[in-house]
Amino acid sequence: MSLTLRVLIGICAIAAAGYFLVMPPVLQRVERQYLEAAEEIMVDAAEVCSGVASADVAGGRRPTETLARAFESAGRQEINARIYAIEKNRVTLNAYATDAEGRVLFDSGHPERVGADFSQKRDVHRTLAGRYGARASRDRPEDPLSYVMYVAAPLRQGQGEAAAGVVSVYKPQRSLMAFVYETRSYLKKIALAALVGVLVAGLILSHWVTRPLDELTHYALAVSRGERPNPPRPPGRHLRVLGDAVDRMRDALEGRKYVEHYVQSMTHEMKSPIAAISATSELLQEDMPAPQRAKFLENMSNEVDRLQRLAARLLALSSLESRKALDRPAPVDVSAVARRVCAEAEARARASGVRLRLEGNGPCVVRGDEFLLEAALDNLVQNAIEFSPPGGAISVAVTDGEKGCVVVVVEDEGPGMPDYALGRVFERFYSLPRPATGRKSTGLGLCFVRETALLHGGNASVVNRTDRSGARAKITLPGAA
Repeated sequence: MSLTLRVLIGICAIAAAGYFLVMPPVLQRVERQYLEAAEEIMVDAAEVCSGVASADVAGGRRPTETLARAFESAGRQEINARIYAIEKNRVTLNAYATDAEGRVLFDSGHPERVGADFSQKRDVHRTLAGRYGARASRDRPEDPLSYVMYVAAPLRQGQGEAAAGVVSVYKPQRSLMAFVYETRSYLKKIALAALVGVLVAGLILSHWVTRPLDELTHYALAVSRGERPNPPRPPGRHLRVLGDAVDRMRDALEGRKYVEHYVQSMTHEMKSPIAAISATSELLQEDMPAPQRAKFLENMSNEVDRLQRLAARLLALSSLESRKALDRPAPVDVSAVARRVCAEAEARARASGVRLRLEGNGPCVVRGDEFLLEAALDNLVQNAIEFSPPGGAISVAVTDGEKGCVVVVVEDEGPGMPDYALGRVFERFYSLPRPATGRKSTGLGLCFVRETALLHGGNASVVNRTDRSGARAKITLPGAA
């Protein structure tokens, strides 16, 4: 599981836990808050109704006379009240009154209750006992929304006298629940929007956190493939320290590999001149005409010079390979480099019975290191000669490519490469047997070619030809601006 997915799942889990742990009590609190607010208002209404009924008693009238007229008049009124999203069309508040024994004297909402004994109802019983009386009861037991809230106040005959009865106001909760549902729906929408916002923010955060790690991972993978990428510069102190550590680890690993690479490169390049010197020294021990001896001595001297040049070049190469970029790139005419390489390889090609042909369209200039480019192209030409059959032809072409690039192509007419080797030819120390001898090289030539191309900001590839048998090697380099 990727780190990005881990971070995102963690944020989703936290957000979901917060939603399911916080929302239920909040939604329950919404209902309770509305009921508390409604009860507080109903306490006032009960006291007002009690005051009106008590005034009737004090005036010698029936205690329900004024209440009956008020509720009857209110019940006939048509209300057009828009309370936010709720529409109110009629009065839903009612009241009933009892005597001191708890028998109903009046009920504005249910006249059939007159005469009923409510003395054991909690609102009536507690109020007659001098305490605060309220209750909630279902009108229909099967309907959970049929709860009705009752709040009572005592009917007083005079100051300090016992209650002469009870006036209780009641209101169905169904109308109140409309506000509760509206608020709950609103809170759920807000919570879901916040949850989605948190998830989107978590996705952005996970990408923001893991992107530098992805860059470090790609950098490490590129280094493991032998590429020369620029080290990343991640943000933050900890990630920056990690990036520097990875970069130093790369330098350390390359340093450990360098000695092996250096020895293998030297062996690879010195093998041919040493063999030539050895063979010549054996021949010189035999009797031969003076002109022939002079020719062999000249060849031996040339091979010794070649070894000296090789040693100097390897020393120069060792200083370049320890760097991550070219120190002082200069304009280099790749066409001129190709002509020089082909001229030096002409004798080797003829000795192998191979024709060497140079193609080009004039100067093709890049910015780079001439020695490295010459060595890379010489490796490609040498490989083409070794894999070409007698009578075959090798073409070396230097042309201007797309987007201002310079393209160097070396083609031969050899057997080509097997499919299993196509993806590995640039691996260090990977080599295929030569057709003429069946021997393998050290496998450093093409690796050197690729590193040179990458160091110059380009790339290298080797594929089989499609027009005929043989291989096609290509180096693409950015042209000089």
